[in-house]
Order: sequence, then structure tokens, then C-alpha cells
Amino acid sequence: MNRLFSMIFVLLMLSSCKTNNGTNDNTKDELRSTLMALKGKGILFGHQDTYAYGYYWNDVEGMSDVKRVTGDYPAVFGWELGGIEKGVKANLDTVTFDNIRKYALKAYQQGGINTFSWHPFSPINRADSWDTSTRVVEHIILGGKYHEAFKKDLDVLADFLNSITTDDGAKVPFIFRPWHEMDGTWFWWGINSCTPHDFIELFRFTVSYLRDAKGMDQMLVAYSPDRNFDSLEGYLKWYPGDEYVDVIGMDNYYDLYTDGLLDDAIAKLHIVIDYANQTGKLSALTETGYENIPDPTWYINKLGTVLNDSVVAANISYTLVWRNDPLKHFFFPYPEHPSAKYARQLLEQKNIWLLNDLVEFKKDR
Repeated sequence: MNRLFSMIFVLLMLSSCKTNNGTNDNTKDELRSTLMALKGKGILFGHQDTYAYGYYWNDVEGMSDVKRVTGDYPAVFGWELGGIEKGVKANLDTVTFDNIRKYALKAYQQGGINTFSWHPFSPINRADSWDTSTRVVEHIILGGKYHEAFKKDLDVLADFLNSITTDDGAKVPFIFRPWHEMDGTWFWWGINSCTPHDFIELFRFTVSYLRDAKGMDQMLVAYSPDRNFDSLEGYLKWYPGDEYVDVIGMDNYYDLYTDGLLDDAIAKLHIVIDYANQTGKLSALTETGYENIPDPTWYINKLGTVLNDSVVAANISYTLVWRNDPLKHFFFPYPEHPSAKYARQLLEQKNIWLLNDLVEFKKDR
């Protein structure tokens, strides 16, 4: 009888480990397993800052432009960490870090997946990420004059991400996407501002320090160059190595709104997918969109064409469109915008998943 009670107790304890999102999706390995399991079944749709603000609204409880148009939230929730390293209250897009913590926890508890980008201010002079007037990377990697300053920035970043926990203290898992679009010219870690060797050292140190020194065992890492490659060799030019990466990604705006380049976008995603499959990793269209959506049919005719390519549809885990600033710009339509009906058409397709689709999938696993 005592043995029976012991077995019942263990089973109850195991069941209590499940979060209220329908699955014990509370470690990076379980997050990876979920994303792997949905391959070929659905592509998760994501939106940056979806809880934080939207077209002519800011920080309204329960609001999201995606939900206003579709009736559901995105399945992937993107958040920005730029500014955390300076010790300020809000990120470079004016969202407070207290709110980001709250939003990320809410997304997780509702069954969604969080991904974090980071556009840091330089450890040398606190110039923003788009200031390429000073070479930074060579001075912050191991052996550089500002390496210790960079480590302090990583300490602050890690302390914040490790503070996103459930009521019982469990750390919320997420995808971290550092140093993205390194093959472009616009960031101080980009192609004109550092060598591939130094970039790889930067990426490797960032991941190793966060995982090993800061105990961030809840983190999957994404590698996401921009569209400036046409071969596997070109794609891997900046690649830090398989042990540092979990998600093989690509950011691509230009090919998806420029006439005649959709085939290029698809071909590049095939390169991404092939390498992910060779190495047993996840693949994703990690960032895309069309600012202010001047082509109302963009969602169905451009993004939809890419996502419904047979190879893409069978392999990538998610895509994410950029943010809807309250006054400046938007990448997902608001309800009155002419593109709203086309976005809704795409997101109503069986293979494009929003939050409720993901939650139901996890319940059935």
C-alpha cells in the first residue's frame, strides 16, 4: 500500500510540473521538441511587441493588432532588449523592461513562444547599434580593451532574462537572436565593421558566457543573417558553429517586397532548411515584413507564396513580422487597413498557426 501511495505521489508531482499552457514546455529542450514536432504541420506566425503597442494605441491590457484583425494572438512573441545594458527603464522602442518581463511571462503562460532580439548600445561609447563610425567588435572580444565592459553588459542582460520566471521560480524558455543581419552594412557588428573571424568570436563568447557563466539553460539561440547570400558557403561565412546555434534562420525583407525576387527568397530559405536538416536543427524565417504595407495583397501574394512553397511549408518552424509603432510605422495591418483582409486570409490557412493552434497542438501531444 505504501508503494502505491508513493507511485501516486510521484505521478501527481510530475503532473504538477505542467504549466497552464497545456504542456510541460518549461525547458529549452522541451521547447525545441515542440518546435521539431510541428514541422510539416504548421508554421507559427509571430509579431514583434504585439502586447506592447499597435497602430494608435499603447499598453492596453489584452490588446494586439494581430488579435484585432484575426481574433487570436500570434503564436510567437518578439521582444527587444536594446538599452538593457545601459541600466535604463525602457528599451530603445520605449517599452519598459518591467512590461517586457510581464508580457513575456504572459505569452508563455498563454502557451506562446518568446523570442528576444538585442540591438545593444556600444560598450565603448554607448553609440547605438546603427552607428558604424567606430569599430567595436575587435575591442570587446576576448583580449580587447573593452572586453570587461562588454561582460558587464552581458551580466545585466542575463540578470534580466533570468528574472523572467513563473510563480514557482521556473525560468521561462525562449529563443535568443543576437547579432543578427551581420551580413548587412547597418550595424556595428556588420560586414563593413568587423571581420568574420572577430564576429564569430563575438557570437561564441556571447553564447558561452550566457550559458556557462550566467546559467541560462532556458535559452535556444538563433543565427540569422540577412538575405545577402546565394550559397551555403555564403550563408555560413559568419556562422559560429553548430554547438552555439539551435535555430538556423534568415531575416529577409527586401526579397519579399521587391518585384521578381520571390524565387530568390525561396531559394535562400531552401539553403537555410537544407543546413538545418543536415545538422538536426530548427529552421525559421526569423524576421520579415513590409513597412506600412503599401501593397495590400502582400500578406497573401508575397509572404503567403513563400510560406506555401512545398519545401518551406514542410520544414520551417516559425516566421515573425516586425512591430507596429503607435505613430511611426507598422508591419501588421490594423483592422481598417486595406491589407487586413489579405492578412486574415493567410492566417486562416490550415498550415499557418496562431496562438490557439499552438496550444491545441501541445495539448494533443
